[in-house]
Amino acid sequence: MALNFNIHDPSHHNQDQSKKRKFEDVDDYSCLESPFSTMNPRRYQIEVFEVARQRNTIAVLDTGSGKTLIAVMLLKEVGQEIKTSGVKKLIVFMAPTVHLVNQQFKNIKHLTDFQVEEYYGAKGVDAWNLKTWEKEISNNDVLVMTPQVLLNALRKAFLRIEMISLIIIDECHRAIGNHPYTQIMKEFYHQADKKPKIFAMTASPVGKKGVTSTMDCEDQISELESILDSQRYTVEDRTEIDRCIPSAKESCIYYDQARFSALSLKPKIEALWVKMDALLSENHSNYKDVDNKFKTMNQRMSNELAKIIHCLEDLGLLCAYEAVKICHENFSKIEGECEIYRKGYLQCITIFEEVIKIIEESLHLADKKILGDDFDYSKAEDLGFISPKLLELIQLFESFGESSQVLCLIFVDRIITAKVIERFIKKVPQISHLTVSYLTGNTTSVDALAPKRQKEILDCFHSGKVNLLFTTDVLEEGIHVRNCSCVIRFDLPKTVRSYVQSRGRSRQANSQYVLMLERGNLKQRNQLFDIIRSERFMNDASIKKDHEYSTRALITEKIDTYYVESTGASVTLDSSASLIIQYCGKLPRDKYSCAKPSFEFMPVEGGYKCTLILPPNAAIQAVTGSPGKDIRLARCLACFEACKKLHQIGALNDHLVPFTEDPSDDDHIVQNKDSSSGAGTTKRKELHGMASIRALSGAWGDKLDGAKFHAYKFEFSCNIVSEIYSGFVLLIESKLDDDVGNVELDLYLVSKIVRASVSSCGQVDLNAEQMMKAKCFHELFFNGLFGRLVSRSKSAGGKSEFLLQKDTKSLWNSKLLYLLLPLEKLNDTCGESLQINWFGINSCAAAIEFLRRKFSLVTKDCGDNGTITTPPDTRSSEMECEGTNSIHFANCVLGVNNIKDTIVLAIHTGKIYCILEIVRNLSPESPFDGNKEKSKEFITFSDYYSERYGITLKHPGQSLLRLKQSHNPHNLLFNFYGDARDKSSQKGPATSKMPAHVHIPPELLYVLNVKRDVLKSMYLLPSLMYRIESFMLSSQLREEIDGQTSKSNIPSSLILEALTTLRCNEKFSMERLELLGDSVLKYVVSCHLFLKYPKKHEGQLSARRSWTICNSTLHKLGTDRKLQGYIRDSAFEPRRWVAPGQHSIYTFHCGCGLETSEVPLDGKFHTEDPKVVVGKFCDRGHRWMCSKTISDCVEALIGAYYVGGGLFASLNVMKWLGIGAELELSLVDEAITAASLHTSVPKESIASLEKKIGYEFSVKGLLLEAITHLSEKEVGTGCYERLEFLGDSVLDLLITWHLYESHTVVDPGVLTDLRSASVNNDNFAQVAVRHNLHQHLRHSSGLLMSQISEYVKVNSESDPKSLPSVRAPKALGDLVESIAGAILIDSKLSLDEVWKAFYPLLSPIVTPDKLELPPFRELNELCDSLGYFVKVKENSEKKGSTTHVEVSVQLPNALLAKVAYGANKKTAKGEAAFHLLKELEKRGISHGSFVSKGKRDNPDHIKDSSTKRPSLDETNLTAINISINMKKGGPRTTLFEVCKKLQWPVPSFDSTEYKDRSLFKSCEALEGSKGLNCFVSKITLCMPNYGNIECKGEARGDKKSSCDSAAVEMLLELQRLGKVSIDSPLSS
Repeated sequence: MALNFNIHDPSHHNQDQSKKRKFEDVDDYSCLESPFSTMNPRRYQIEVFEVARQRNTIAVLDTGSGKTLIAVMLLKEVGQEIKTSGVKKLIVFMAPTVHLVNQQFKNIKHLTDFQVEEYYGAKGVDAWNLKTWEKEISNNDVLVMTPQVLLNALRKAFLRIEMISLIIIDECHRAIGNHPYTQIMKEFYHQADKKPKIFAMTASPVGKKGVTSTMDCEDQISELESILDSQRYTVEDRTEIDRCIPSAKESCIYYDQARFSALSLKPKIEALWVKMDALLSENHSNYKDVDNKFKTMNQRMSNELAKIIHCLEDLGLLCAYEAVKICHENFSKIEGECEIYRKGYLQCITIFEEVIKIIEESLHLADKKILGDDFDYSKAEDLGFISPKLLELIQLFESFGESSQVLCLIFVDRIITAKVIERFIKKVPQISHLTVSYLTGNTTSVDALAPKRQKEILDCFHSGKVNLLFTTDVLEEGIHVRNCSCVIRFDLPKTVRSYVQSRGRSRQANSQYVLMLERGNLKQRNQLFDIIRSERFMNDASIKKDHEYSTRALITEKIDTYYVESTGASVTLDSSASLIIQYCGKLPRDKYSCAKPSFEFMPVEGGYKCTLILPPNAAIQAVTGSPGKDIRLARCLACFEACKKLHQIGALNDHLVPFTEDPSDDDHIVQNKDSSSGAGTTKRKELHGMASIRALSGAWGDKLDGAKFHAYKFEFSCNIVSEIYSGFVLLIESKLDDDVGNVELDLYLVSKIVRASVSSCGQVDLNAEQMMKAKCFHELFFNGLFGRLVSRSKSAGGKSEFLLQKDTKSLWNSKLLYLLLPLEKLNDTCGESLQINWFGINSCAAAIEFLRRKFSLVTKDCGDNGTITTPPDTRSSEMECEGTNSIHFANCVLGVNNIKDTIVLAIHTGKIYCILEIVRNLSPESPFDGNKEKSKEFITFSDYYSERYGITLKHPGQSLLRLKQSHNPHNLLFNFYGDARDKSSQKGPATSKMPAHVHIPPELLYVLNVKRDVLKSMYLLPSLMYRIESFMLSSQLREEIDGQTSKSNIPSSLILEALTTLRCNEKFSMERLELLGDSVLKYVVSCHLFLKYPKKHEGQLSARRSWTICNSTLHKLGTDRKLQGYIRDSAFEPRRWVAPGQHSIYTFHCGCGLETSEVPLDGKFHTEDPKVVVGKFCDRGHRWMCSKTISDCVEALIGAYYVGGGLFASLNVMKWLGIGAELELSLVDEAITAASLHTSVPKESIASLEKKIGYEFSVKGLLLEAITHLSEKEVGTGCYERLEFLGDSVLDLLITWHLYESHTVVDPGVLTDLRSASVNNDNFAQVAVRHNLHQHLRHSSGLLMSQISEYVKVNSESDPKSLPSVRAPKALGDLVESIAGAILIDSKLSLDEVWKAFYPLLSPIVTPDKLELPPFRELNELCDSLGYFVKVKENSEKKGSTTHVEVSVQLPNALLAKVAYGANKKTAKGEAAFHLLKELEKRGISHGSFVSKGKRDNPDHIKDSSTKRPSLDETNLTAINISINMKKGGPRTTLFEVCKKLQWPVPSFDSTEYKDRSLFKSCEALEGSKGLNCFVSKITLCMPNYGNIECKGEARGDKKSSCDSAAVEMLLELQRLGKVSIDSPLSS
């Protein structure tokens, strides 16, 4: 070492000096411990600020002198001026690196009150559009950004130079050559009429390598001044600067030249490379892409070799050993994509292994303690293990002493140097107390660190956690570390700027700046001397004040620029090439094709002419530019011309950005674009009303002179012939459509099926009296059966009130006005012979009058006790006791033999009954048995009626009648019979279910002249009318869709299916139609886009299609057409069905605050609350609906119209919805004409392919385009991507339609699985290989060729029942789809022609019995059915670029686990699941429909870990903390979650029903609950490796609560066993 070296502890600052420093360096305020509320600038800072206020300035000040503070002072002043002016202007602060942008952003945010934001490429600013930029401009005052971001924004006219008031340029010495700083100034600043103020900052205004004189410096600075339109300024009096800014003590350390013994390995390593080069050269291919890959591999190997040799020469054997290991690691991350490439890649790996072996032999690595405490560094240097240069560095680190507070930056030229020294230093025990790391900058180098990791390391260095930081030149500029005590230049600086900037990183007082020089190396000495001399020249030139402001102001050369007048966006000759590359980068491509443009040059007089060739899917294929004097200029001219053309045809938008599909306002596919966020998703729920059925309304309610009705006869026939049901007639004002008024449907009763037939019977006239009596029938029967005729009034002191006592107008609503009347025995013919049962109807009218009189007696003529008496009778009670054959009813006397099945009305309750028999042994004087509670008092029937109703019986000796009670209506539309019933076993003294029979004295019953078959039919009416109302609604929607056009023939039943969700529990739902409608919509939109936009590539078409058919768009279309009101989204609730004249007793009050039945489309009626119940409607018809349901309904409606009327009908409904996707044949002709221009291939090849397809093309160019891959370089044939886009939708529709028609009874979910199995790339790829279509694929990719060959080979060798282990190249599936698209266009959109050609190709199409589910889903469904949990664990460990996943299933007696590797998590999960299924099958666990066929018989990358992994009981030693929610269902949920966490099988419950609660008198939980019966549940839990645990819960009033009680007992038992820990007390 040449110089003495002392490093001071950073804690021992010179205290006097720190007192003088009022203001710490502001290059990074994020590092300051306490924020400053005020700024205290030094005198020299004020001096520079005053100059900067007056003119554009380049501030030349030392590193660390606080240039940022001056910039902030200026920024504050200009910002204040902007606010005062009231005109929105921006301040832009530019810094050349992301690190500096982040640092300066923090500084400005900390020191000012302005709205500040930072911008750089990683934030995604390159993809921003005008709207995003406008928002940023509006929200912020100061924009801190890299210069490239500003340049791009100016070129695209997202920002304009006139918007900016001040530009601050950090590290402005970079403004040379083609740097973005220079381009901003030349292209925009100097061209602007109104220029912003400029303030530039640098510590070194000379950016180039070296200068020979002050004049040379002057020239460079003057050039910088003219580019930046600014004058330099530096402070002459350096007294304050020298006092305030600590300057580093400079010194040199000399090291000897490297020993040649280590360098003797160099020829051996180079010889290996020559061998490698020869091997790689042998791998020659006919395909350019493979050759390019080998060239890249060759270049990379050359680079890696250079790194190893450099480390060997500069650092020694040990570091070279680390370097070769790093290179080996880097290559191990690459995976071969094809066989030939894998071979070359393995050869490279072998070479590295040989180099490692050579170095290991030289190092004698048998001695493991090579870097032990007793390691002799001098001897190591002699042997060449470490270089003298590295030895000096280690000794320098040792000289720092034991202090761990030292912060030292070591600058190196290469990343590999930083990386290997960092690894080596960590192993040196003598300096183990120092932590070491390295930084690389954001380069694309394979050795570069990720930006996030670099930020973490820099933060660690700031905080002192890292002592030694090796870095490349990334930290030379601007990055500030306050306590950096030493900077070492391990590699010498190459420029004066590098020298000045790196020296400025030493910020601590008494810090050191060390330069490492080789003894006797004159080149290094001269290089350093030149730099020091250059700095002196630079300082002299900077201080020089008497120079005149450069009149050599930039000669504003005329820049060739293309402007877009509408926006001001521009592209220059220089920037055109980057714009073309950006455009090509946005084009769709696969891994086999290249998105880069290519150039062809042709010599012409005076220079060259260039032809630019763009990828086949570009809007234009080739452009030839004007001649240029050299190749570079010719290339620029061609790109410039291409940019103009691309803009003119719309491929570049008016901001010169590659056109992306953002549906524009003039697009007519969908008129409405304002779909709100979350619309069409399952998460969002919306409140909607229900559409009123117009056909049910009527205006006859107030007519006094009769009315005319359309009559529809209801006939009922039962499968049990002896069961008779009365016919009914529906009288309605509106004429119903034929498919609504003439229908048949089955109604399902407990043990029988009734077929209901509805038929039109012309028109019927009713006079005023008939209408009045018909209304009486409605009022009496529908309220008596399904409502409440008599109720106790709260307002009248609990007295009974008769519903029909007063005017009944309030029971009739004009929106629900029709009549349902019973018929006499039906005749075969309708019309005049239609006989309404007026006899029965009249008796109902009479009954109402009778009851009105009775209840008027109660209110007017009652005695003191409020009793009413039965009608007076001439017969005495003695006569009754004599056992006459007559029975006295309230309104008549009937013979005993005539009373069976008579319908009666109880005058005290208003309930309707059917007489079963007379009970001779019971009379009104018998003990009352009607209510258990009251029967205990042993009172008689007479006493009961007297006390309860105030009725005094006049015939107390008359026998009682046993009556069948009326009941609530049931949903008869679904066949519940035979489904799972309550499987609760009955034990103990349980009796049979109590029959719904009552005993009532005859004198309290009013005999109605209505047969029992009428009553039976009445119970069928709610379900039948609900279905007819649904058909009416469907018909109404059909009418709306048809509009003014001719009536469509789509059955209303089909439309109803499209409006019905699964939640309705019907035999049909929209699911199947939705699947079909999705395919129809996709096809129509694809076809329309393909034809309308012939110049748009597949990516643009796909984006536009996705937007058009996405759920949010469909939701908007549906709600605009008020489709939500038509959707049936809840099961039929018969109790809530209301007939005209009926008063509903089952109400559900509206809580949304709306008075109207319609709900506005407002965000306040949207929610994502999972507790909101979907489907239940209130009395106003409001119901919450899943947002996606509306989107699904739109698709289902399209599907329904396709089924009912074909493609033409579906186009009509799409047009009604607002999807203007028309299929114009004229556009088909244009597409055919364009395809006919394609250059042709040999006829034999085309004819051979046509024969395989089974279709002969009229335009061969279409087939040629369909078989041409994107990688094919031949100009003029296009590529198949657009046809593949079309063919994908064609095959999707054809296959879906085939499955829809072929499998009419399968579950919709199975239909979806069938489509997924049929319409996918793997299936289409197998079709291509099966029929040898792949032989005709035109491409120029060796990689694709290799993968196709490999796939074909595996496919032919594998078991036909198994899937190939090699993934199908996507190009094969695309080929099949594009051929389908080509046939469609060639046949002028004939779907039949496409299907005719493709059905044989696609056969056999999968059927439900041969359907194979994906393995992981199959495993999940199997385990779910058995109550086992599947657990997936993704290992963070990466094996190359593969993912490592473990899938396990816990059985009662074993844990099965499989580990798999895959390219991604999904693949790995599938592999592991497949082998778990096989394992389960061996154990006899499978279910036939899910058994997956063998897929892989040789699982090389699967291992069984079931034997190695301990049981769950061993791994879960700590108890799980849980809290039990005691609300209904809470305990079961908690137990389920515990089982899932521990992977135990789901517990089973066994519930027992007891009919007598007296057995459980001690059970407090039963108190207060209604009913006589109760439930007790037993739970069984299988705990693996322990056995079954059984627990029994307490008795509860319902089954679910009893299961909850058992679950609580089980959880308490698990707590006793130490498996869970329950938070106490139990939460309710």
